[in-house]
Amino acid sequence: MSIKVSNLTKIYGKQKAVNDITFSVGNNEIVGFLGPNGAGKSTTMKIITGYLTPESGDAIVNEIDVKANPLEAKKQIGYLPEGNPLYYEMYVREYLEFIADIHHLKPGIKKRIEEVIDLTGLRLESNKKTGQLSKGYKQRVGLAAALIHDPKVLILDEPTTGLDPNQIIEIRQLIKDLGKNKTVLFSSHILQEVESICDRVIIINKGNIVADDSLVNLQSANKASQVILVQFGKNIDINLLKNLEGVEKVEEISNQYHIQTKDPEKVKKLLLEFSLQNNADIISLQSKNTSLEEVFRNLTN
Repeated sequence: MSIKVSNLTKIYGKQKAVNDITFSVGNNEIVGFLGPNGAGKSTTMKIITGYLTPESGDAIVNEIDVKANPLEAKKQIGYLPEGNPLYYEMYVREYLEFIADIHHLKPGIKKRIEEVIDLTGLRLESNKKTGQLSKGYKQRVGLAAALIHDPKVLILDEPTTGLDPNQIIEIRQLIKDLGKNKTVLFSSHILQEVESICDRVIIINKGNIVADDSLVNLQSANKASQVILVQFGKNIDINLLKNLEGVEKVEEISNQYHIQTKDPEKVKKLLLEFSLQNNADIISLQSKNTSLEEVFRNLTN
């Protein structure tokens, strides 16, 4: 495992920010780390990266104990914190060279800086001071700094904050590409972003892990109601569909009926019988997956 967190607890005064949590992230895995504000996401990430010390528990990165060997662990990690601290009087290349020096990247340092500038789309803004950049480009500088030493593990706290829609798509694709040979743990409040990048999600709420599973399994396990999409070869009286047993709600959208039910298999059978009885061929019949937003709300409300 690239990241292994065991029985981690962190307390601020009387508040238990992280409560005895345990999880792991495998090699070359991209995992979304979700939770409401104040749930413990950033605190957990700061502990994994060695910026905070827990009251109890362990964080292991690539077999290195973060608490026992913080410097060795940090060599394995690229970290983009939520606040993204930058030195605003430094030029982009100057700042990246400063970060590279901290990591002792003397051989090939100039070449590596140009590589991460291209990788993060900073080329057009690379001759400016970081303080002159838009928030989106400041995020790119922070991501470039996290990548400069080619770490095996990336910890990204809200990496697309402040980016415009085009930039968000570019950074999403970059994270996907990085996940082919790096382990990525990232937090985001943009749930569609997590759906598009991750196969697995960890959800934390009030310091506790409330979900840790594949996106598919989470969506299947949290279906309070499911939506069936059906289209017929002719117009149907919507009230006839509403009267079918097990149907909670029906909406017609673009010649397609959206049927909400807690018993989708039973309703599908009734729809087949309905089509035969009413001489109405079914053109399409499918189930709509529960969105990650619905799963998130069910688990954190």
